[in-house]
Amino acid sequence: MARQVRTGKKHETGRTITTKTAYGISSDMLVTDETVLSKVNVPEHSALVQDDMGYFIVDKKRVDDGLACPLRYDSLWREKANNEIMEQLT
Repeated sequence: MARQVRTGKKHETGRTITTKTAYGISSDMLVTDETVLSKVNVPEHSALVQDDMGYFIVDKKRVDDGLACPLRYDSLWREKANNEIMEQLT
């Protein structure tokens, strides 16, 4: 049986990703700006993260663990979380 050869074409969604990974959390995504952190209520064991879609809060164990973070690609949760954080910032 012959094996199919892939051409390397990828599906384009029109979304540009500027972070190291499309689904994981890397340390360069952590928010370190003290003025932002002072306005947002972040639990002690969590971190405030920003990507192309906005802000969200994750457990610190998720940063640089090499695994996909389900919070990053769940659009309904992301919209709600980002709206709550933006309300705290204004």
